[in-house]
Order: sequence, then structure tokens, then C-alpha cells
Amino acid sequence: MEEAGKMEKTEKTEKAGKMGKSGKILCIAAVCLAAVVLVYLGIAFYFRSHYLFHTEINGHDVSGKTVQQAERLLRDDVAQFELELEEINGNRESIAGADIGLKYEDSADLEKILKEQESFLWPGAFFRDHVDEAKIEVSYDADKLTEKIDSLHAVTGEQTPAVSAYPKFDGERYVIEPEQYGTAVQRDALEERIASAFEELQASLDLEAEKCYAEPPYTAASVEVQAACDQMNQYCKAKIIYPMTEEVVVDASVISGWLAVDDKMQVTISEDAVRQWLQEFGDKYDTMGTTRTFTTPAGRETTVSGGTYGWSINEIAEYDVIVDAVKNGKTLEREPEYYIGGTAAAHAMPDWGNTYVDVDLSAQHMWYVVDGSVALETDVVTGQPIPERITPEGTYSILEKGRNQVLTGATDPATGEPSYRTPVSYWMRVTWSGIGLHDATWQSAFGGSLNQTPGIGSHGCINMPLDQAAALYDMLEVGTPVVIHY
Repeated sequence: MEEAGKMEKTEKTEKAGKMGKSGKILCIAAVCLAAVVLVYLGIAFYFRSHYLFHTEINGHDVSGKTVQQAERLLRDDVAQFELELEEINGNRESIAGADIGLKYEDSADLEKILKEQESFLWPGAFFRDHVDEAKIEVSYDADKLTEKIDSLHAVTGEQTPAVSAYPKFDGERYVIEPEQYGTAVQRDALEERIASAFEELQASLDLEAEKCYAEPPYTAASVEVQAACDQMNQYCKAKIIYPMTEEVVVDASVISGWLAVDDKMQVTISEDAVRQWLQEFGDKYDTMGTTRTFTTPAGRETTVSGGTYGWSINEIAEYDVIVDAVKNGKTLEREPEYYIGGTAAAHAMPDWGNTYVDVDLSAQHMWYVVDGSVALETDVVTGQPIPERITPEGTYSILEKGRNQVLTGATDPATGEPSYRTPVSYWMRVTWSGIGLHDATWQSAFGGSLNQTPGIGSHGCINMPLDQAAALYDMLEVGTPVVIHY
């Protein structure tokens, strides 16, 4: 019984000892847990006024820093800030913040970033980066900024204006030539963009990308440019063929030199350019009054100048025809418009063709040539070679014919009567001033140098024997060319 009691006592003692040890362990564990919680809470409380680990603001590592400490970093950034300008031609210029009195004022975002971080979850900051941008409020001297901008090479240098896209003739058709950006800056836009860059603390500014340069009114994508290009190509579809000595073709290669667009991309046909082309056209193919080289029926090479016969293009009337054809894209084959009487027998020289009257003032002889063969020839007497009686050189035509006419001279101031009245049987007028071919029964002979003798030389007409004048009169038609030459 005694042993049993001892054993029971021993077991109770051991049990009490074990219970005491467990209590100590639990107590220690509780103390440790409380310490950990306090440390955790302490760190969490710390991060209520400091940035979490791995926090970056505006490129600065602010881990464990206060708002004030982070603010000092941003303040230093502002103090050292410099804006670099990238220009269209590759040049670079810069404006230092110190030059315009740039100052740090505030950054409410610093406080906001701190408040928004989850400080009780601070252990997670070890495993992730937290990158933020804080907007910084700055101030600067606007007048100093204006002065710095005014001194930039981009402003003071040569200002090349922008060029709009436009229709360009490539030799066959019009295509759009792309716009070109110049170096002329838009002063207001430039100052606005630079001011904004300083306010945003933007380290660099691409002046072209930020549209600081004057932009062309029209680009290759502008509908106005495409419409003008299409219209000009439509105009260039016109084709006018003139069958002159050789074919003269007015097509796109010529028309393109007449077309232009104004500053509103409206297509214009240059009146001056068309009239200039017509003038050159007329200068080349008009023959009225020009000097012609030819061979006389006697086989002599000579020239003749002046007169009223030949081609004379009516450039005023032809202008309207050309412009209408271009505007409507017409294809025409036509003789140009001529002035009244401004046509000839052929475009090739001599333009009077194969049927004409030839009067050789040197030989005092004339021929009537029909289809290249001499149908009549005779000696003649022409005007006495003095200014008031000389027979005019030139190429003319028969203007009218008449039988039994009375030729009258200029009025004599002394008598008030014509200086002469001469009846003729056959009159073939060459000029409206009174020169013509006619019979001269009062002449006893023809040819030689009789015309140089006073009283024998005519008043300018071509005197013919009566029978030859009669024969010519019957054969000759009004409009026949008359070539009078030496």
C-alpha cells in the first residue's frame, strides 16, 4: 500500500513537471509571436511615412525615403533640367532651366503615391518593383523664355517656307509631287510647345513631330491635289493637229506648259502661255509680208519681200478654239483660223503655188504661169523709179478685174483735180492703193529700161501691150498671186 502511494505521488509530480514545461514553451511562443507582430506592425507603421522597398519615382530609387527626401531629389532634377530641341535639319539646340528661372514648386503626387501604397503588405515589396511618375509643378520667367526662344537658331536662321504637294508633269502625265517641309517655324506654336515641355519637364522636343514648323497647305493626301491632278490629266487628253508644212501637234507635251494650279489648287490655263505659243506658231508659219526665196520663170534665183499675199493666222480666234478643245479633251485635225485674205496656195515655199503672175522689175518683163508652165509672157513698163511712182515690191494677189476703167491719179492741190485720168480697156487690180496690171496703148515700146525715162515710166502700175493685157484678162482669175520683185 505504501509503495503504491509512493508511485502515485511520483506520477503526480512528473505530470506537474511536464505541465510546467509546456506552459513555459507556450509562454515563450506567445512572447515571440507578439514580438513578430510588433515588428511587423512597426515596419508597416514605418512605411506609412516612407516609401516601400523597390519604389522608383521619376527615375529615382526612393525606397525607404520620406516625401521630403524624395522631394529634394525632384527639386535637384528641376535645378539641373535642360530641354534639348531636335530640329528638322538635324541640328540640336538646348535651353537650360536655369536660363529662364525654372523653379520647383510642388508635387502633390509624392504624398498621393505614399498614401496609396499598401504599407501593411510591405513584405510583398521585396518581390516586385513599384515604378511611378510624379507630376511636378514648376514656375519660370515667361519673358526670359521668350528671349531664349527668340535667340534660337531655329528662329533667327534662314526660314525656308514649306511647299505644298502639287501636280507635276512627268513627260507623259501629271503625278503628285509630294509636299516639302521647310525650316520656317510657327513662332506661336514653337513657344507653346517649349513652354509645355518645361512645364512637363520633358527632356527633349522634336520640333517637326510637334508641328512647330509651318506646314504646307496641301499634302500628297489632300483631295484637292488629287482632284487638280485628275483635271489636268483630263485636259492633257486633248489633241489638235495642224497640217502645216509638216504636222504641228498640240498634245500633252505642249498643253502641260499651259497648265498651272493656284494657291487654292484650282487648275488654270495660262492665257499668256497659250497666246505666246500661238505667236510663235504664227511667226513660224505666217508668210504675209515675209521675205521669200524662189526661182523666177527665167531661171534666176532671187528674193521678194513685203506684200499682202500669204498666210496670216488669226491668233485671236484660234485661241478660243484651243482653249475649248483643252477644256473638253477634244481631238481635232484642222487648219488654223486665218485673217480674211490671210491664206495662200500652199504651206511649202513658194507659198503662191504653181499658178501666179511674176513681174520682174529688173528685167521689165512679166510671166503668167499656170500649173507650173508659162501661159503668157511679155515685156512691160513699170513705175518710174522715184519714190512717188515706183512699183512696190512684194507678193500680192489680183483683187478685182474690170473692163473699160478710167484710172485717176491723186488730187492736185493746185487744181483740185486728179493729176491724171487715164482710160484703160483691161484693169486687173493688185493693191487697193491703185497699183494694177493694165493695157497702155500710149506706150510705143515695152521692156528694157524705158521705165526709167521720165514721161514713159508709169505711176506705179504694170503697163502691158493691149493684146497681152486682153489675153491675160481672159485667163486671169481674181485671187491669183502676183509676185513683183527685182
